[in-house]
Amino acid sequence: MDKVGALIRERMASKHAPRIPEVTAHLVEAGGKRLRPMLTLAAARMCGYDGPYHIHLAATVEFIHTATLLHDDVVDESEQRRGRPTANLLWDNQSSVLVGDYLFARSFQLMTEPESMPVMRILSNASATIAEGEVLQLTAARNLATDESIYLQVVRGKTAALFSAATEVGGVIADADPAQIQALFDYGDALGIAFQIVDDLLDYQGQTDATGKNVGDDFRERKLTLPVIKAVAKADAQEREFWVRTIEKGRQQEGDLDHALSLLHKHGTLEETRQDALAWAEKAKTALGALPAHPVKDMLLDLADYVVARIN
Repeated sequence: MDKVGALIRERMASKHAPRIPEVTAHLVEAGGKRLRPMLTLAAARMCGYDGPYHIHLAATVEFIHTATLLHDDVVDESEQRRGRPTANLLWDNQSSVLVGDYLFARSFQLMTEPESMPVMRILSNASATIAEGEVLQLTAARNLATDESIYLQVVRGKTAALFSAATEVGGVIADADPAQIQALFDYGDALGIAFQIVDDLLDYQGQTDATGKNVGDDFRERKLTLPVIKAVAKADAQEREFWVRTIEKGRQQEGDLDHALSLLHKHGTLEETRQDALAWAEKAKTALGALPAHPVKDMLLDLADYVVARIN
């Protein structure tokens, strides 16, 4: 991970545009869990890789992730990320979008260096899938017709695609057998879904100092996430009118967040969402059954528990 960090700092430099490392460093140095690059390193190590290029691929994954965060904060008009002001708030939207574009370009430069066409195919496909998931969310997030299957499609695109690509390329670069590579993909996919469901749940019941985000941001941004989708499915006519006004029409007023929370509690959708996250974490652990015993495998099993520990 130290080598990944060093490579990220080296490749985020720009001789001609000092704004690029300024903006990138603000986000990269803020910390974060660095789960995605760690997954690439872990998968490669577990499959016996002893070359240098898992470092490049881990940095590639983190660059893609950082680029999407910069773009997300502009789209969502966010003001806080990882407990700090967002880049678009400190600089401007133009800087966030363009630096995000630069990081995407850097990620594609990095992913070519191992000279592996399968690796490039996986990571480039993931980049396209992430963008597709974000666009789908634009149309689905404020439409009460959005159901759990569409929500899962969005999550698989905007979040899980990079988790599964991160684990899959680790196996591919190590020349693992197809069954192991598929197991790594399945693990990353389920882990990413669990991760996003936890994030969506914490938006309604987390602590700002722990999550680095304001509680209720998804409601204020009129995002239909899983707890609300479940509540809408159980709503009576009066409750549905509330969701239409606040989510579809965006006419929110003081006290609406508290009322939304009361409806989530009334219908037990926060607990149902929690159970869904735990179930996906278990699916991730089950996927690893196809891989041989290894200390890193034990770590990945623990990681699945860690992802959902915030809601236990």
